[in-house]
Amino acid sequence: MGTLSSDGQLLDKICFPFASRTSLVWRDQKRQELQEKEAHVSAVVEQFVQAVSKVLEDNHIQGEKRENILHFTRNAFEKALKIYTWMPDWALKSLGATIDVQRTSKSYGGKDAKKWWIFPLFSFAKYPETILQPSISPGDCWAFQGSQGHVVIRLPVKIWPAAFTIWHISRTVSPSGEVSSAPREFAVSGVDEDKMETLLGLFTYNVDGMIAQTFHVQKKPPKTFRHIRLEVRSNWGNPEYTCIYRVQVHGWIEKPQEFLKHE
Repeated sequence: MGTLSSDGQLLDKICFPFASRTSLVWRDQKRQELQEKEAHVSAVVEQFVQAVSKVLEDNHIQGEKRENILHFTRNAFEKALKIYTWMPDWALKSLGATIDVQRTSKSYGGKDAKKWWIFPLFSFAKYPETILQPSISPGDCWAFQGSQGHVVIRLPVKIWPAAFTIWHISRTVSPSGEVSSAPREFAVSGVDEDKMETLLGLFTYNVDGMIAQTFHVQKKPPKTFRHIRLEVRSNWGNPEYTCIYRVQVHGWIEKPQEFLKHE
């Protein structure tokens, strides 16, 4: 994990490319908050790794296998920490992000309700707002029918989009042992007030990779956007539905002082 100075430079590059006197003051305030957040989350990560170590010990898992599991666990959380600490997420319900339901695919509630008592993952349809919240427990996701669907997220403020993070559970925690419902190929676009779309990138979620995968815009956006459209074009083989656990939208604010009024 990077140091404060190196990650501070990353913060400046991503969030403050056109720094004014006002934004510099705002940056200093946010940097202090980020430093405190990093210390807090680092402690949480260490506690989690220790808890995993205790579980392994209780189950008599020792030697190289134990060390590999602990190494993977720490590495995964450090990468997640990097995203959490240095790349603000504007697609958070707690910040005021919402879903434009009129321009979003219909939620999927299950093909045959009578069968879902065996595995009640979709015993009822989850709202699209699920993707705006930090929970990634198995089944706590938004699903739409088939392998193609879309969602439009309304951010609390206009931003210059920089990157997007998509989350899905891994096979190891999936109750069914498979993750074919994970999104595969998808496109992300910025949508302006006239509902005109600007493509920001075409990406592929690797189902064998990290559960949280960050994708940077492939072309510098020509303007700021308050609406972001995620269009899933395929999944990893599930013919009935596609499931998204969380979507994060990263970038810098057009006018930091406007957001500070709401804090």
